[in-house]
Amino acid sequence: MPDASELAHRLSRDAEAVCRHYLSNGRRQGRYWVVGDCRNTPGRSLFVRLNETLQGLAGKWTDAATGEHGDLLDIIRQSYGLVHFRDVAKEARRFLGMPRPNPQPTSIPGRGAIRARSAEAARCLFAKSQPIDRTIAQLYLRERGIEPVHDEGALRFHARCYYRPNEDAQIEVGPAMIARVTDLKGQITGVHRTWLHPSGRSLALVDTPRRALGNLLGNAVRFGALDDVLVAGEGIETMLSLRCVLPTMPMVAALSANHLAGILLPPSLRRLYIARDADAAGRVAATSLTTRAEAAGVEALTLSPRLDDFNDDLRAMAAVEFRATLCEQLVPEDAVRFLSLAASKRG
Repeated sequence: MPDASELAHRLSRDAEAVCRHYLSNGRRQGRYWVVGDCRNTPGRSLFVRLNETLQGLAGKWTDAATGEHGDLLDIIRQSYGLVHFRDVAKEARRFLGMPRPNPQPTSIPGRGAIRARSAEAARCLFAKSQPIDRTIAQLYLRERGIEPVHDEGALRFHARCYYRPNEDAQIEVGPAMIARVTDLKGQITGVHRTWLHPSGRSLALVDTPRRALGNLLGNAVRFGALDDVLVAGEGIETMLSLRCVLPTMPMVAALSANHLAGILLPPSLRRLYIARDADAAGRVAATSLTTRAEAAGVEALTLSPRLDDFNDDLRAMAAVEFRATLCEQLVPEDAVRFLSLAASKRG
């Protein structure tokens, strides 16, 4: 009789079929199955890998709202409310014995091949894009209250970026903001694409207007050169909002709560500010990253928005008030150092 690891491995070979059966309220988005939680609640918090990626094996999942993670046996256990492993194993064996059309191939490219192809595609897309000045991307950021845009060349614009609504749909094209994802050495490892409405006043009217390409784990969209002080957060708009007040302070956007928790820290770092979003996933990510930073001997401090995130704060507050809310959360020497530099830069 197969043990737990063997059952989990066999289930991972057909991860999408498992998700379609036990998490029927979710849907496929790229290389993930997205649903609310392991109990098949509708939503977008839980991500199940459908293929082996640079981040891990097929069938592994993470709940961004709670920080929980596991494999497909856990999906079966929680979706059916099972308690004992013998019952979970029995249900897994029953599922594995069911006939299914169009079985997924069991052979997959090695991680090295996946890494090379994804990074090369990302570099190619970024190279074919143009600077954001006087484009829809710049207009979009202005609509979000971000002006001027202190992006340090990390953002570009592509007028006809490919988009596939789902795996079975025809490829479409549309305007998109392209963000460069780099490692600690400055090498491009991926890109993040934000599809925009042709007017530039909002995101595109598609189900998933934000998508990543390439290797994100540990890497980030970087604004400013590496230094001894760094601010790390989730979204591009969030970090650009902070740079409206602190344009000389190095910042990185990890692009999600999960990736924020796993971001790689530069060896020169002595103090890390974590600009968290005001939700459960943001709190989990900030706690995890704080633990990692302190274990590496880095002082970790949390920056908290008054509203949902710092872009909401930027748009809701007067500039003086927004600046004051940040100043009071900084170490005094950093407030003097970076706020003074910002003032001199404006002058």
